[in-house]
Amino acid sequence: MVIPANISALMEELIATSAKIDRKSPRFKLLKRRAEDTLRANAHGRTDQFAVANQLEGLQEKFQVLNKDELADALRTRLNELDRHQGSCFPEILSLLLQLADRPAQLSKVDRVGPSKPQELAKPLSWTDLDASGAAYSDEDIWEPVDFDAGSSDDDLSSVSSDSDYPQSLLQASIALDEDYVIPEEELFSSGEDEELVLSIKSAQFWKNENSTGTGQDGGVSSCVLTELQIVRETIFMLQGLPTSIFWRLDESVEVDRRYTLAHLSSETLFSLLRSFSSIGAKIDVLRRYTKIPRVIPYLQTFHRGIEDCLCNFDRCLSDLQSQYLSQSGTVSVSLLQLYENVLRESKLLLLLSEVVANLQHDASDSQVRCLDLLYDSVCMAQATGDDKEFKFLAQLFFSCFETYARPIRLWMERGELEETLRGSFFIRDSRNENNDLQTLWHEWYTLDESAWASNSPKFIQPVARKIFIAGKSMVFLRRLNVSESEAHARKSTLAFGDVFPEDSISICLPFSALLDSAFGRIVDENHSFTSSLLRRELDQQCGLWISLQALEHIYLCKDMSVFGAIDNKIFELIDRGRDAWNDRYLLTELAQSAFSVLPFIHPSRVIVRSSKDPNNNKPNTRSRSVKILRAISFDYILPWPVANIITKEAILSYQRLSTFLMQIRRAKYTIVKQRLQYSHATNQDSESRNNGLAYALRHNMLWFLNTLYCHMTDFVISTTTNSLRKDLSACSDVDAMVAAHRSYMSSLEDQCLLSHSLYPLHQGIITIIDLCISFADLQSARYNQKNRNAKLAQKEYGHGKDESDEDEDDEESDDPDAEDSENNNPAQETQYVQRLKEIRDQFNRLVGFMSAGLKGVGRAEAQLSWEILAEKLEWRKERT
Repeated sequence: MVIPANISALMEELIATSAKIDRKSPRFKLLKRRAEDTLRANAHGRTDQFAVANQLEGLQEKFQVLNKDELADALRTRLNELDRHQGSCFPEILSLLLQLADRPAQLSKVDRVGPSKPQELAKPLSWTDLDASGAAYSDEDIWEPVDFDAGSSDDDLSSVSSDSDYPQSLLQASIALDEDYVIPEEELFSSGEDEELVLSIKSAQFWKNENSTGTGQDGGVSSCVLTELQIVRETIFMLQGLPTSIFWRLDESVEVDRRYTLAHLSSETLFSLLRSFSSIGAKIDVLRRYTKIPRVIPYLQTFHRGIEDCLCNFDRCLSDLQSQYLSQSGTVSVSLLQLYENVLRESKLLLLLSEVVANLQHDASDSQVRCLDLLYDSVCMAQATGDDKEFKFLAQLFFSCFETYARPIRLWMERGELEETLRGSFFIRDSRNENNDLQTLWHEWYTLDESAWASNSPKFIQPVARKIFIAGKSMVFLRRLNVSESEAHARKSTLAFGDVFPEDSISICLPFSALLDSAFGRIVDENHSFTSSLLRRELDQQCGLWISLQALEHIYLCKDMSVFGAIDNKIFELIDRGRDAWNDRYLLTELAQSAFSVLPFIHPSRVIVRSSKDPNNNKPNTRSRSVKILRAISFDYILPWPVANIITKEAILSYQRLSTFLMQIRRAKYTIVKQRLQYSHATNQDSESRNNGLAYALRHNMLWFLNTLYCHMTDFVISTTTNSLRKDLSACSDVDAMVAAHRSYMSSLEDQCLLSHSLYPLHQGIITIIDLCISFADLQSARYNQKNRNAKLAQKEYGHGKDESDEDEDDEESDDPDAEDSENNNPAQETQYVQRLKEIRDQFNRLVGFMSAGLKGVGRAEAQLSWEILAEKLEWRKERT
C-alpha cells in the first residue's frame, strides 16, 4: 500500500519531533520505515453495517430486559428517523458511538437524550367492544361452578377451564386427530390447472417402484428405462457429493445400480460409462471427506483450503452444466459422453490431489511433512507429463503450503527464535535448561536432530538443513553479543511461484526440483553468509579471537621461553630440593600471573595454575624423580565466552597435554645442564679419563636427543601447524567451520607430538628416555658429591680446617636428593658407576633405535611427514656415531 505524501510528511515531522534526531541520520530512516510498515499492516476495510445493526438491536433488547422501556423506545424512534436519511458513513459513526458508550443501561436517561414522540395510549378493551349486543355468551353457563373431581385427565380437552377466551365448541373441535389417520394424497395438491404439473413431478420420480417397467435378462429383476437427462442429472448429483438412486456409496467406493437403463444404449456400455463416472466420484469423495476433518498443523490448513477452493471451482462448473441442461431454450443437447469429457477435463486437478490425499491417508509413518513431500512429487510429475495448467496450479498450491511451513524456518534464520508450538516437531531442537552456560551456547543450546530429518523436514530441505541451523544459531549468538538486527530485515526469506518461474523466462523448461533447490538454496545461502560474516567480524574485532589464540600459544605452546623460563626454573628447583609444596597452586598461580603480565595480550587475572594429587607420588620410597609428576599441575586460561565456544574445553585439555609434554622435555634438559654446570670444575681433577669420556659422550647424546626432539616439536610441528590454522580460520565461512578447523589443528598437533591414543607406545618410549636422562644426571651428581666429600675429608686429615665457604657448599650439596645415599660410598662403587653408565648408554641407544623404527613405521602407514623427518634426525645421530 502506497502511503500518501501528506501522511508521509506528517509522519516525518512526528518522528523528528518526538525522537529529537536529525532527518538525515540512519536512525531516522529506520524509524520511518518501521512506522510505514505499521501503517501498511494496520490497514482495515469498511465497518460491517450488519454487525452494527445487530449490536443496536441487542442494545434495545437489553433495555427491555432491564425494564428500561423508555430507553428502548427512544433508541428505536431515533433509529427509524435515521433510516430515512441514509448515508455511506453512518455505520462507521454508529460503530464509533457504540464503542464510546459507557454502560448505557445504567448511565443513560431519557431526559438526556431528549423526549421521544408521545405514543398514543392504548384504549382499554371492554366487553362492549367484543359483543355490542351482549348476547354472545348468554346461552353458556359460564357462571356455573366447575366440577374438577370427575374426569381430571390432562388429555381431556373438554374439561378446560372456563377462564378460556374461546367457546367450548371450538375447543371440542380442536381435538387431536387419530394417529392412524392418513391424509389422502390427492388433498395435498390443488386441483385444476396444476394437475399437469403434479403429474410431471410424479413421473419424474423414477426411483419409485410403480415407475419401473420391463424385466431384466435374468428374469424377475425389474429395470427402469430412463432418459439421458435423468441419468445426467443423477451423475451430476453424485459428483457433487449428494445421495442419488443410480449411484450408491459403499464404504469408500461408489457403486452403480444396474437396474436403470437407456433405451438407445446397451446395458454394458451404459454400465461401463457410469463406472467411469463412479470412479471419478469416488476419488472426489476422498477429497470431500478430507475437507470435513479440521487440521491443526498450519501448512496442512493451507493445503486444506486449497482443496476446498478446487472443489468449489469444480462444483461451480457442475452447476453451470446443470443449468445449461435444464434451460428451456433447448440449444444445448443432452449427452452423457459429452458430460464425461467435461467432467474428465475439469477434474484433472482433483484427481491429482485425490491421489496425494489417498497416499497420505494410507501412509503408516508419523511424518508431519509427508503431505509436503507428496505434493512436491506431484508437481514434479505434472511438469514431466507436460500438463502446464495442472502443473502451475499444483506448484502454486505447493508454494502456498511451503510458505506456511517455512514460517518457523524464516523466524529461526532471521531472529534465532523457535516457536513453542513446534517443540518436538521441528528438525532443530531446543536443548537449553535452567543452568545455561554461555561458553556452551554454540554446542549445547540448540542441536540439529539429524535422526528425525525424515519425519520433521521435507526431503528437499535436508541438503540445506545444516546451513539453516547455523544461520539461526549465529543470530542467537549475535543477540547475546547485543548486535543490532536492523540489517537483517533487508534480507529476502520468502519464496513464491514467481521467484522460481518468472513470467518472461524460459526457466519453465527446467526441472522443478532443480529450480526449487536453486531458489531456496540461494535464500538460505544469503541468510547463512550474512549472519556468519557478521558473527565472524564480531569475533575478530570485538571478542578478541586472534588475541586469545596468541595468548594460548605463549601459555601452552611456550612460544616465548624468556617469559616461561622463570616458571620452569622455580618449579624444577622446588622439585630438586625435594619440597612437598612444589605444586602449590597458589604459589604457582602468583608466579605465572607475574611472569605473563609483561605480555600485553594476556590478562594475568585469567591465568590460573591448578594442581592435583598423584597417589603414586605419596609412597615413602618414591623420590618423585620421574617427569610424570609434572602431570599434577596444569595451566588454565579463562577465555571470553564467545571465544570459548570455538576453543572448547576438549581443546583446552589438548593444550594442557601438549604443555605438560614440552615441560617434561625441558625438565630433563634442565637437570642435565644443571649437573654439567655445577660439577664441571671437578672434571679437571679427575684422573679417570676413560670413565669421564663415556659420561661426556652419553651426556652429549642425551642433550642432542632432547634438543632435537624439542626443536622438532616447536620449530617444525607447532610453528607450521599454527600458521596453517590461521590461514584456515581466515577462510572459514561460519563458526562451525572455525570450530572444525581448530579441532583439526589440535588433533594434528597431538598426532605429530605423539600424544594420540594410537601412538601411546612411542610416547611412553620418549617418557622413558626422558626419565633415563634424569637418572643419568642424578648418577653424575651422586658421584661428584662423593668425590668432593672425599677430598674434604682428606684435607681434614692433613689439618686443613673448613672455612665458612666450605660449610656453604656442604649446605648446597645437602639439597641434592641422592647426596645422603652417596655418603657411605667406597672405591668399589667406581666399578658400579661405570657399569651403571654402560647400562644407561645401552638402554638409551636401544630406546632411540626403537623410536626411530617406530616413527618410520607409523610414518609410512599414516603418510605423516613429520614422523619421518624426526626418524631421519634420530638415525642421522646413529650414523654420525
